[in-house]
Amino acid sequence: MEINHVLIVEDDKEIREGVQIYLQSQGYKVFQAADGIEGLEVLEKEEIHLAIIDIMMPRMDGIRMTMKLREKYDFPVIMLSAKSEEVDKITGLNIGADDYVTKPFTPMELMARVNSQLRRYRRFLENVHVIGGLEINEDTVEVTMDGNPVKLTPIEYKILLLLAKNPGRVFSSEEIYERVWQEKAINTDTIMVHVRNIREKIEIDPKKPKYLKVVWGVGYKLEKQS
Repeated sequence: MEINHVLIVEDDKEIREGVQIYLQSQGYKVFQAADGIEGLEVLEKEEIHLAIIDIMMPRMDGIRMTMKLREKYDFPVIMLSAKSEEVDKITGLNIGADDYVTKPFTPMELMARVNSQLRRYRRFLENVHVIGGLEINEDTVEVTMDGNPVKLTPIEYKILLLLAKNPGRVFSSEEIYERVWQEKAINTDTIMVHVRNIREKIEIDPKKPKYLKVVWGVGYKLEKQS
């Protein structure tokens, strides 16, 4: 399992070191910087997967640092802001920050945000489609439901992937057949059988499906999950 590298850019040494201790205890490798200029220097030398950047700092503030790093990097940025910096916070989100945490914060709160952002970023990098508890990783050709592996045949996988890439869209049996088999649809009865088999594997109650729905007389879709 790859260790994630987190950069904390904060002029308050106590906050910086407190966050570092907590992140390290959770298995992260942490790099520190006291202002935006130092932060950008770290980025030149190290591979960083997420940055936690304070808004108010001397020499170069968090807004300017985020603008600079967004020219080259797309990893998640979490901004730290004091209650009084509401306007700055909005500016931060507008220029490319992904989330913000208001001071004072608890280590647990910051950790939850860090984990959530890294999860989303990893999925984005790895070509992972997520619909509710269903995850399909195109790179590893793995499917999980609520974290449990789902064993599909190659055809079942292709059908599910087609629907997962277009959640909410209804596909006719003919369209599914032509896209999956790459040939003109002659007999589409097999689609119904494959859909039934997929349901048995991903649904808690296949008779009342939550994910893979039939739109009568039209086709099939993977329901969007809130």
